[in-house]
Amino acid sequence: ELYSYTEEPELSHNRRCFEEDFHTQGTPGLGAGVGPPGKPPAGHRVPFPVPERRWLELDGAQQKAYVMRLLDGLEVVNRDKRLRVARAILYLAQGVFGDCDNEGDVLHWSRHNSFLLYQLGTFSAFLELLNMEIENSQACSSALRKPAISLADSTELRVLLSVMYLMVENIRVEQETDPPEWKTCRETFRMELSFPVHSEEPFALLLFTMVTKFCSGHAPHFPMKKVLLLLWKVLLFTLGGFEALQAMKVRRREELGLPPLPEDSIQVVRGMRAASPPTYAIELMEQQQQQQQPPKRGHRSRRPLMKQDSLDIYNERDPFKNDEGGVDEEENDDVDSGIEGELDLMERDAIIPAMPAQRLPIERVSFPKGLPWAPKVRQKDIEHFLEASRNKFIGFTLGQDTETLIGLPRPIHESVKTLKQHKYVSISDVQIKNEEELEKCPMSLGEEEVQETPCEVLYRAMLYNLPQYMIALLKILLAAAPTSKAKTDSINILADVLPEEMPITVLQSMKLGIDVNRHKEIIVKSISALLLLLLKHFKLNHIYQFEYVSQHLVFANCIPLILKFFNQNIMSYITAKNSISVLDYPHCTVCDLPELTAESLEAGDNNQFCWRNLFSCINLLRILNKLTKWKHSRTMMLVVFKSAPILKRALKVKQAMMQLYVLKLLKIQTKYLGRQWRKSNMKTMSAIYQKVRHRMNDDWAYGNDIDARPWDFQAEECTLRANIEAFNSRRYDKPQDSEFAPVDNCLQSVLGQRLELPEDFHYSYELWLEREVFSQPIRWEELLHCQ
Repeated sequence: ELYSYTEEPELSHNRRCFEEDFHTQGTPGLGAGVGPPGKPPAGHRVPFPVPERRWLELDGAQQKAYVMRLLDGLEVVNRDKRLRVARAILYLAQGVFGDCDNEGDVLHWSRHNSFLLYQLGTFSAFLELLNMEIENSQACSSALRKPAISLADSTELRVLLSVMYLMVENIRVEQETDPPEWKTCRETFRMELSFPVHSEEPFALLLFTMVTKFCSGHAPHFPMKKVLLLLWKVLLFTLGGFEALQAMKVRRREELGLPPLPEDSIQVVRGMRAASPPTYAIELMEQQQQQQQPPKRGHRSRRPLMKQDSLDIYNERDPFKNDEGGVDEEENDDVDSGIEGELDLMERDAIIPAMPAQRLPIERVSFPKGLPWAPKVRQKDIEHFLEASRNKFIGFTLGQDTETLIGLPRPIHESVKTLKQHKYVSISDVQIKNEEELEKCPMSLGEEEVQETPCEVLYRAMLYNLPQYMIALLKILLAAAPTSKAKTDSINILADVLPEEMPITVLQSMKLGIDVNRHKEIIVKSISALLLLLLKHFKLNHIYQFEYVSQHLVFANCIPLILKFFNQNIMSYITAKNSISVLDYPHCTVCDLPELTAESLEAGDNNQFCWRNLFSCINLLRILNKLTKWKHSRTMMLVVFKSAPILKRALKVKQAMMQLYVLKLLKIQTKYLGRQWRKSNMKTMSAIYQKVRHRMNDDWAYGNDIDARPWDFQAEECTLRANIEAFNSRRYDKPQDSEFAPVDNCLQSVLGQRLELPEDFHYSYELWLEREVFSQPIRWEELLHCQ
C-alpha cells in the first residue's frame, strides 16, 4: 500500500541507480572519515564488492562497507546526486528484488537490509534530509505556482519517506527467528523515536507538522498518503498496538490495586459470530413473491445445512421452557434462531418442515452458555438505585452513602449485594478522583509524579497545536471519503498519485481510476487507525488527555463526518475491488507482468471483501463509540443527525466486530428514538440484548434515565472543558515565578535580561522559528484598521 501503481516505473529506476553505483565500485577504497556508529576508522582499507558479484553473495563486512559509502554520498551538495544515492538505499530497503527469485526472498532481504541500514545510522541521516526537504521553500513556491501538481513534485520526499517507512515497518514487526542483536536494535529504535535526543520533539510530531502544513496550503506537494502511513506505523511502534495496550491496562490496574478485568475484550470479540442483518420492508415483499413460486427440486434438502451455518454463537434455550428433546415446531424455531432469528420468510418455510427428519442424525453444535460479556455496574448506578429505593420506602435520602441499608426491605438488600458484586471501577474513575483531590489541595498534596512514557512525551509535544492537528486530519479524511463531492475549496490529496502526463487510452484511465480510489481508501485506513490508536492510548495514560482530543474532534465535526462516511452503500464499499494484484509490491518485482486488459482490471482480485475498507469502517465506528460513550450531549448529536437508519444499514455487513460497534451506537440512542422505532426494530433490539454488554439498572430501551435531561447538555460539555483546562494548566503550564512576585514594567531592563536557555536549544531553534514565526501568515492590513 506504500506505493501507488503510477509509481511502479520508479522501482526499476531505483534498481538502475543501485546497480550503476554498485558495479562502478570494483576497486578497494578508503573508508575515511568519522560517521555514524559502525563506520570503519579513518584510513582503514575496506574491500568493496567486485562488479561480478551480487549483493546477496557479499559477507556482512562488505555489505556494511558499501552502505557506509552510500551514506557518504548523501552528504554531497548536488541534489541530483543525493537523490540517486537515496534511490540506491531505497532499492536496498525494498529487498534487492533484482537478485531475488520469489516474493519471500524479497521480503527476507528487505527486512535484513532494514536492520543493516539502521545499525549504520541511515535513519538519522534521512531524518536530516527530510527536515531539509520540508523547509525547502523553493519546492513549496514552485508547487504553489503550478496549476496541477503531479508525482514529479514530490520525488525526493517520496524516496525519503519510503525508506523511513520500510525501516520502521520491518524493524517494528517481531519474528521468532530474530537474532538477539536485532531485538536490541528494535528497542533502541523504539526509544529513539519515542524519546528524541537532539530535538525537543518526537519524530511523530514532525509528521503531524507536515500534515498541518499540507492542509494550510503552504506545501501542496507533500505526499500525504506516505506521511500518514508512516505516522500510523510510528505511533504503532512507539505507543504499542492493541494487544500491548491490553497488557498495559492489566498492569496499570494492578498498580492501582483494582480487581482484574472480567475478560479480555480482544478474545471475546474474536469468538463472536455475526448475526444476519435485519430485514427491510422491500426485501420482505420480494421474499413473499419468491415464496409463492414453487421451490426447485433438491432445493429443500440443502436448507438445513444453511440453517446450521446461521446458528448463533450462544445456542442456548430459554430457561423458562422445558429442556426436553421433543419440542414442538414453533418452539424449535425460537430456540434455533436465537438472536439471528433474522431468517427470511422463504428460509423459514423451507426449513421448518425439513427439521423433524433431520433432527436425529445431525448433532447439535455445542457453544458456551451465557452472554459474551460480564455485566458491569458503576458506583453512580448503585447510588441512583439506593436514592430511588430510599425515596420510595423511607422518604429521604442519604447522599452518596451506599452502605446504610436500614429501613429497606430484604429484596433491596439482595439487589444492592448483586450490584456490588458486579461493580467495575475503571482506571479513568481513579484518575478523575485523584485530579479532584489535586485541585482541592494543591499545597498539601504537592506535585504529582508523572511517568515519562512515550504517550506522555507525545501528548506534551502535541498539546499546544493539538486542535490544528485534529482539524487537519479530519479535513484529509473528508477529502478522501467516497461520499464527498469534489469542491473547489477542498484540499487536493491526489498530488502523490497523479502522473505527469494524464492517461490517453481507456485502459490507462481505468488503471488511474482504480489507483485513485485505492489511494483514497489507504488514506482513510491510516487516519482512522491512527486516531483510534491515539484515543485509546491517551485514555489509558490520563482520561483528561483523551477528553481533550475527543472534545477537539467533536468541535471539528467528527461525528457528522463519520456519519456522512457511512451514509453510502456500505456493502459495495466493503466489497470494492480497487486493487490490481499483479501490480502489487512485491509481486510486480519478481514476476513477469501479464498484458493488462480492461477485463482483467474489472475482474479485480478473488477476495470476497476488501479487508482494508472493513478495517477502516470498524475503526471509524470505534472512534464514534469513544466520542459518544457516557456523553448525553453527543448522543443527542447522533439522534439529531438521524444516524439510526444509517447505522442500521451498516448491520448488513455480516462481520461480528463491525456489528458489535454498530449495535453499541444504536443502544445508546434507543431511549431517544421513540416507541414506534423500538416496535418496528425488535430484531435489532434483541441483537443488542445478546451482543452488547449489559449494564444493570440501565434503562436503555425505555428512556427512564435520570441523566438524560436535555437542558443539562450544554452544561455537561462546559464542565468537562473546564476540568480539561484545569488539568492541562496544572500539569503543563508550570509558572516560572510565584504569582505574588513584583512585575518589572521597564522595557529596557526586561529586554536586557539574560535568559537561561537549555543546552540543546540550538538544535530545534530553526524548526521552532519555521513553525511559530515564518509559517504563520502576517496580516499587515489589520494595522490599518486599528483605531
